[in-house]
Amino acid sequence: MADFLQPLREAIPDGWETWFVAALAAGVGVLLALVIHYVVFRVLRKIAGSSDSTADNIVVRHLARPSKWAMVALGIVLAAREVPALDVAWEKIAGFVMPALIGWIALAIMRALVAAMELRADIDVADNLSARRRRTRLAIFSRIGTFLIIFITIGLMLLSIPGVRDIGVTLMASAGLAALAVGAAAQPALKALIGGLQMALTEPIRIDDVVIIDGEWGKIEDIRTTYVIVRVWDERRLVVPVNKFLEETFQNWTRKGSELLGTVFLHLDPLADVERLRAEFERQVIANENWDKRVKAVQVTETTLDSMELRLLMSARNASEAFDLRCQIREGMLAFIRENMPEAIAMRRVASAAEAIWEAGEPGMDTSS
Repeated sequence: MADFLQPLREAIPDGWETWFVAALAAGVGVLLALVIHYVVFRVLRKIAGSSDSTADNIVVRHLARPSKWAMVALGIVLAAREVPALDVAWEKIAGFVMPALIGWIALAIMRALVAAMELRADIDVADNLSARRRRTRLAIFSRIGTFLIIFITIGLMLLSIPGVRDIGVTLMASAGLAALAVGAAAQPALKALIGGLQMALTEPIRIDDVVIIDGEWGKIEDIRTTYVIVRVWDERRLVVPVNKFLEETFQNWTRKGSELLGTVFLHLDPLADVERLRAEFERQVIANENWDKRVKAVQVTETTLDSMELRLLMSARNASEAFDLRCQIREGMLAFIRENMPEAIAMRRVASAAEAIWEAGEPGMDTSS
C-alpha cells in the first residue's frame, strides 16, 4: 500500500500529506471490509435459507451488525500497519473501541443461541411444563449473562482511560474502605443478581405459570433480573419485584402441571332432586370441548335451613379452559333449573309459631271454623 500511495504523497503539500494519506488508507480499508462482509453474509444467508432449520437464520441475523463493525475495525487495523499516522490515531481509540466491539459480538452470540434454543421450547402445546421450565431458565440466565457482559465491557472500556486507571490504582491502596463502599453501593444489584440465580435454580415460578398475587389472577409473561411481569386477565400488567416471589406467599396454579380442577357452587332448595341435577351436569360436561375427561363430580357440601350447597367439580387442560368451562357449566345448569326444575330454586322460609301450630293442628283445638 505504501507504493500505491507514493504518487499521491508527491502531489499533496507537506502540511496535508500525513492526514490525507491516513484518511485515504482508512477509507480503503473500510471499503474493502464492507465489501468482504457483504459477500460473506450474502453467502451465509443463502446457506441458512436453504436449510430446514430456522436456527441458522437466527444466528446469521444476530451476527450481521456486530460483525460488520468488527470487519470495519479490522480494515482500519490493517491499513494502520502501512500508515504510521493512522496507526498512532488508532492506538488512541483502540482501547475504547475494541472492548465495545467484543462485548457487542458476545451479546449477539448469546442472544442468537438463546433465541435458537427457545425454538425447541414451545409453550403453546398442551403439556408445556418442560418447555416452560427451559424457557424460564433461558430468560433468567440470558439476562444475567447480559448484565455480566455489559459490566465487564464497560469496565474494560474505562480502564483504557488513563485517568480512570489512576483512580483505580489509588483506590486499591485503601482496599478495605473501597470494599465497604463498593459493597454498600452494589448491594441492590447483587441482591437482584442472587435473587435471579435463586429463581432459576428453585423455580418457584416459570414462564406462562398461572399465579394469584396481591389478589390478582394472571400469567407470568416475563421474568427479568430484578422484576417479574404478570399479565392480568384484563390485559393489565403487574410489575412485581423478584424478591416478592422468594420471600412472600403467593398461589401458583401450574406448579406441577397445567391441568386444573374447576368448581361451580349452586345454592338450591334442600328438597331439590340431586340425582337429576347430577345427570344433567354430566351430560353438559361430557358435551363440552373444554373438559379434559379426567374429573366430573357432584357433591352436596353444605346445608342450611333454607338451602343446600351443591358443588360441581370438573377438570380442564389449563387455567384458561378451566375458567371457560366453569362459566359455561354454570350458565347451562342455571338455564336447566330455570326451565325444568323451578322448584329447585332456593326460597327463604319464614313462618310464625302460631301459623306452624295452626297448620299442624294442636290436639284438642277445633280448626274447622
